[in-house]
Amino acid sequence: MKVTQLDCLCVILLHLLHTAGSERFEVLGPTDSIVAVAGDDIILPCYLKPNISAEDMTVDWLNLDFLDERVFRYQNHRIIRDDQIPYYRGRTSLFEEELWRGNTSLKLTRVQGTDEGHYKCLIQSKSWYDDFTVQVLVKAVGSKPVVSIEGHREGGMGLLCESEGWHPDPELVWLDSKGVHLSARTLETHRDFKGFYRVKQHVIVQETDTNHFTCRVQQKRINEKMETEIHLPSELFDPTPWRMAFIVLCCLGAIIGIGLSLAIYCICYKKGNGEII
Repeated sequence: MKVTQLDCLCVILLHLLHTAGSERFEVLGPTDSIVAVAGDDIILPCYLKPNISAEDMTVDWLNLDFLDERVFRYQNHRIIRDDQIPYYRGRTSLFEEELWRGNTSLKLTRVQGTDEGHYKCLIQSKSWYDDFTVQVLVKAVGSKPVVSIEGHREGGMGLLCESEGWHPDPELVWLDSKGVHLSARTLETHRDFKGFYRVKQHVIVQETDTNHFTCRVQQKRINEKMETEIHLPSELFDPTPWRMAFIVLCCLGAIIGIGLSLAIYCICYKKGNGEII
């Protein structure tokens, strides 16, 4: 049987198609967002279908909220850390012993606020690639609010409430003893280098029949809230004793000052006249 050039070409094309077809795969992962508690370790699932080996492939994990910057890369049977986002260093890893069966999941340890975002799992072979994106949400319940007294302010008493360690950023409200919201100054929000939020807010309160006031910090997305109540004695709202004390101290200071001045003058005068003291 004579083999023509056309037959050879057909065989080559069939071989290439078969090779390309055998390289094809899908990258799959969870359809729901992953909710992580700050400080915990989490796994971002990602795997190949069919369950072929990923040992000879390039596995990239990217953070899409950082302009596709790299969270982790596995290539040529080793981990590449050259262009990894700095705060992921030492906190990310693959299950390398399971790469042979297509498990390319990422383990992320000691979750912090800045880890929230969208992550892409990108797998590349020599002739094919596919990817999958999963969202990570981070929740952190902050500290119990700390309330401090700032003293007399504009006809009332100034109070300050502070709380830290929250994610996402919470809201803060002041309430009177009946649960009615009090008008307060603008909420101050600060975010630390790990992505956790600190909030504080000043309020000026007037004397009531109970003088009980509450600072509440709440985060509705994670359904968490904490609050601190403070009771102010009625005496704090009456500035008269403080003013009287101030006036008395000023008078005493003036009397002492005048007395010292007279004593020094008398001593100097007697010395000037040659008298022995």
